[in-house]
Amino acid sequence: MSRAEEVEDDERQRQRKLEEALEIKSLRRIISAYINYPEAAEEDVRRYERSFRKLSPAHKALLSHYPLKFERLRRCISVNSYFIFNMLQAFEPPLDMSEDIDICEDSHHKDGPNNQSVSGGQDGCCQSTTTSRVTCCPKSDQDYNMEGSNMTCKSLEGATSNKELDSDGCCGSHDESHPQGFPYTKEMDKSGGNTANDCNGNVSSSPHGWFDLPFQLNVPLVDVDKVRCIVRNIVRDWAAEGKKERDQCYKPILEELDSLFPNRSKERTPACLVPGAGLGRLALEISCLGFMSQGNEFSYYMMICSSFILNNTQIAGEWTIYPWIHSNCNSLSDSDQLRPISIPDIHPASAGITEGFSMCGGDFVEVYSDPSQVGVWDAVVTCFFIDTAHNIVEYIEIISKVLKDGGVWINLGPLLYHFADIYGQEDDMSIELSLEDVKKVALHYGFQFEKERTIETTYTTNPRSMMQNRYFAAFWTMRKNSSAAEKHIAQ
Repeated sequence: MSRAEEVEDDERQRQRKLEEALEIKSLRRIISAYINYPEAAEEDVRRYERSFRKLSPAHKALLSHYPLKFERLRRCISVNSYFIFNMLQAFEPPLDMSEDIDICEDSHHKDGPNNQSVSGGQDGCCQSTTTSRVTCCPKSDQDYNMEGSNMTCKSLEGATSNKELDSDGCCGSHDESHPQGFPYTKEMDKSGGNTANDCNGNVSSSPHGWFDLPFQLNVPLVDVDKVRCIVRNIVRDWAAEGKKERDQCYKPILEELDSLFPNRSKERTPACLVPGAGLGRLALEISCLGFMSQGNEFSYYMMICSSFILNNTQIAGEWTIYPWIHSNCNSLSDSDQLRPISIPDIHPASAGITEGFSMCGGDFVEVYSDPSQVGVWDAVVTCFFIDTAHNIVEYIEIISKVLKDGGVWINLGPLLYHFADIYGQEDDMSIELSLEDVKKVALHYGFQFEKERTIETTYTTNPRSMMQNRYFAAFWTMRKNSSAAEKHIAQ
């Protein structure tokens, strides 16, 4: 090996170590956000109590039930924490989280305040097996393939750490009694505690010893708020109460896929990619239709939770959460705010998934711009996804490239561009096209419209809230025209 080759090899190794260190740092922050959920939620209750104590005696007398409500809130927080700690207990990180890391960052690898997710192509990839269990595997240096039931994702070299995408349900608007006999413990509300009790008094031990590791962080409240948002997202994807939203958003997509691919069989199983898969329900439903379905998700907040629900659920309704307790606004009653939700509404492993169902972690652009992805997919489904782009033109270009000739792109969602309100960060970009311009770009990349309409829907909305944010989402089916695509490639 020549000196120049040695230097180049050393630089590649340095970059890989840097990327791994950045990924460990990001994942530690996310785990710390989950661990800090009980304490942050308890601080909210203490704030409510401080405000209550400032009332005059006459006003307190009118709200004499409030101290009981505060205790009920604490019980709900404990039940949520029990679910979260069990989720962390089941999580198998792809990296050694106990490692000491020393990051010498250069100008191209900065872990900014919002940089909380893993680098594209470096996450774990969940793949299906013949037992219908969705299992996670580290991607190491495996090539992506679609043979049999094994779907793995290529680990891309040179991937840099990316910003956590603020999902519409996670950072913006996009039976009602408390559990009886639940023993609330103050220790559980502290990130230094080692156990959590559910409403039956069962104990969840310290998840993977996370509490004992030196990397625990006092994370910003915005990080913990993402955990609260994940709890709300669970309702949308995995609770009976989320069925109305799923029918509004997922049902039109599923019906369209069913009509476009009527002759599905084991001999010819169409392949469908679902970028921005979130907690995985849509990708699972597509698999149950008889497609080889792969969900892609960038957020480790989402991936940790979806992996737990898909892989570790034993029965439907196994867990109870209280998703609406973190806002006192627009509640019709305390019972509405403190109502329990059972999850999941189905047992994922018994849902009838098709072989090849998988969840792939990583940035959509970095994973699917790889040459191995060209012309692989029969369908791409995007639901509340395309406005998560820094550059929506790049998203559309990649969707065109990964589709086979004659493949279809089904989209449903608004254009609430997630990076539109980033100020003072000159390195960031946000291309915010009108729907008219989105269509022009799609035509340029070889798409032809087959169907188009508007669908009214909500997103992670509390159905009993006095405020209901509604979207008039664009829904379309486009087909990739081979001659138009060839013309574009030739240009």
